[in-house]
Amino acid sequence: MRQAGRYMPEYQKVRSKVSFLELCKTPELAAEVMITAVRRINADAAILFSDILLILEPLGFEIAFPDSGGPQILNPIKDAADIHRVRELQSIEPLQYVMDAVQCTRAGLDANQPLIGFSGAPFTLASYIIEHDGSANQKFNAVKAFMHLYPAEWGELMTKLAVSAARYLNGQVRAGAEIVQIFDSWVGCVSEEDYKKYVFPYSKMLIDLIVPGTPVIHFAPGNPMLLPFVSAAGGNVIGADWRVSICQAWDLIGRDRAIQGNLDPAILLTDRTIIRRHVVHILRLVERQPGFIFNLGHGVLPQTPVDNVIALIDMVHELGRCAV
Repeated sequence: MRQAGRYMPEYQKVRSKVSFLELCKTPELAAEVMITAVRRINADAAILFSDILLILEPLGFEIAFPDSGGPQILNPIKDAADIHRVRELQSIEPLQYVMDAVQCTRAGLDANQPLIGFSGAPFTLASYIIEHDGSANQKFNAVKAFMHLYPAEWGELMTKLAVSAARYLNGQVRAGAEIVQIFDSWVGCVSEEDYKKYVFPYSKMLIDLIVPGTPVIHFAPGNPMLLPFVSAAGGNVIGADWRVSICQAWDLIGRDRAIQGNLDPAILLTDRTIIRRHVVHILRLVERQPGFIFNLGHGVLPQTPVDNVIALIDMVHELGRCAV
């Protein structure tokens, strides 16, 4: 996750010439940074270079990506009356540059490297447009208060987001993405009961609307106790973060589902001996069971040495071929 980013000099070189938003909206550059990253680290699959907030522009929101801090919504929802101005995505035409980036990236990858498209989940998108930003320091009190105070308007908002995200992902599939991933990055802030009532129906709606036969990865970090409900909402693969052991996470998800995870990204800030120890530990826990995708428990941190990312992938390739 976050294969191309600030940790990589090649990415920084491109970013020194254009803004982040310009990079996302220039298909050739978006494809270039993605293909460069995948080749540099020798990943088995590529994920589209984009941002989960781009879908919000045609829904009526102004987004900004400051040089420091997280992305921001400049015209957030402040009360129930604001819901009427949220537009449902009727056509992917305003996001054609994303579809073009999918096509450019797919054309530049090896045939055996699948391309993963992605979108934010309804709850995480709602969190941004109600909270104004997605800072890691947020407790998301505003979005939680909103869903309790205005359940009808919340349902309307979440339905619009679910339908829009499905249309967006299906466009990416038509453009050449073989797999799609749904990021519910901030949903770990809610309780099990609130997830079932205020989140589950809309995550399920989104996944049910995706083109049949498309493999779906559903990633909802932050609260391992939500994993059974995340799994029930749908997805062929359920992502797990580092807050729970991979075997416990798989039991919560159900062994009939594939699982992706779950190395703590901070381990990549250490050295190769420590990284290898953690890789061996995770691989021993899964005991070579089919349906396991080795990944980080969240995105690569900006200060991560590129050589450590390369070493990690080499270790997984090496150790995954033999008993550990």
